[in-house]
Amino acid sequence: MKLRQLAFMLHRYIGIGVGLIIVISGLTGSLLVFQKEIDDFLITQKFGQIIPQEERVSIESVLNTVKAAYSYRPDLKLHSINMYPKPDVPYKVRLQSTNAQLTEVFVNPYTGIILGTRQWEYSFIGFLLVLHYTLLGGRMGEIVVGIAALLLLILNITGFILWPGWRKLIVGFKIKFKAHPQRVNFDIHKVVGIICAVFLSLVAFTGFCWNFSDFTYPAIYAASFTPQPVVPSSKFVPGKSPIGLSKILQTADTTLPGAVTTSIFPPRKPDGVFRIRKKFPEELEDYGQSFVYLDQYSGKVLQVQNGRSLPLGDKVLNSFVPLHYGTFGGLATRIFYVFIGLAPVILLLTGLVMWWYRRWAKVRHQQTIW
Repeated sequence: MKLRQLAFMLHRYIGIGVGLIIVISGLTGSLLVFQKEIDDFLITQKFGQIIPQEERVSIESVLNTVKAAYSYRPDLKLHSINMYPKPDVPYKVRLQSTNAQLTEVFVNPYTGIILGTRQWEYSFIGFLLVLHYTLLGGRMGEIVVGIAALLLLILNITGFILWPGWRKLIVGFKIKFKAHPQRVNFDIHKVVGIICAVFLSLVAFTGFCWNFSDFTYPAIYAASFTPQPVVPSSKFVPGKSPIGLSKILQTADTTLPGAVTTSIFPPRKPDGVFRIRKKFPEELEDYGQSFVYLDQYSGKVLQVQNGRSLPLGDKVLNSFVPLHYGTFGGLATRIFYVFIGLAPVILLLTGLVMWWYRRWAKVRHQQTIW
């Protein structure tokens, strides 16, 4: 079997087999490109606009308020605190239940008043994310979507091989709108496919790596000759309480001067650590890619990840978010990625039409023979 014949067969049957899954991921992905803007809008509509003031309340004060408000729910444990570095965005305190569901508590950063709560899994963006990555199917759904992402990568590779532009470049980008509908359909498929192929490949590769991170992350560290970071742990001291959060934040600020704190992840086990996420002004990621890990009992700095000087393996992994959501080029690439997310719909429909034309031609040929 020749290469083009093999590519054609794989392209056809993979497209038919996982096309619907890719369409669902694509459509949800188009919305998730602007997930922060959508979520901020919905939060503002539900809880009101934050009016910036000169001073913010302390994080410890916020935590005490939330703990007091949820004292009747001992099953809820502190998961994280998000402090997005914008003056009109509320603090978001996340509490996790024993069944891993997240309750988000929104707090005014200037008054310390609780604005309201929501269940993350039932929020619009939360639902979209779970649908996008797992098809609402838990770990099994995550595996299915991961396999579909790998097959999408193969679809793009076979599409590259089959693209008629390799013979004559202009033909590969031309749509003959005045031709027979069958030809117009084919031209739309080939042009949309080649325009989106590279970007769909990036989306497919990063999605596959995320859904199978237990395998892909060590492979990326090995391929980039980067030592895989060891997860630090606190030295457990029986009978000793964790150090105060204000001291932890002060040490983190001293460790990475010039960076603002964007998230706090407290220890959840006796040997767990404080993980403080920070952002330098030059970092493009919304919450930054810098982290400070501290012992919960002594406050000692155990590990530092400076977003401005990361090893190659971490740089590759940190590039996944901008490559997957198109944030690497600002607003222009994000808008383009909305189209990338819609492209699978066009490719699936035009592909099914091509399959139908071929099947109909075979039926007519057999009828002619008889």
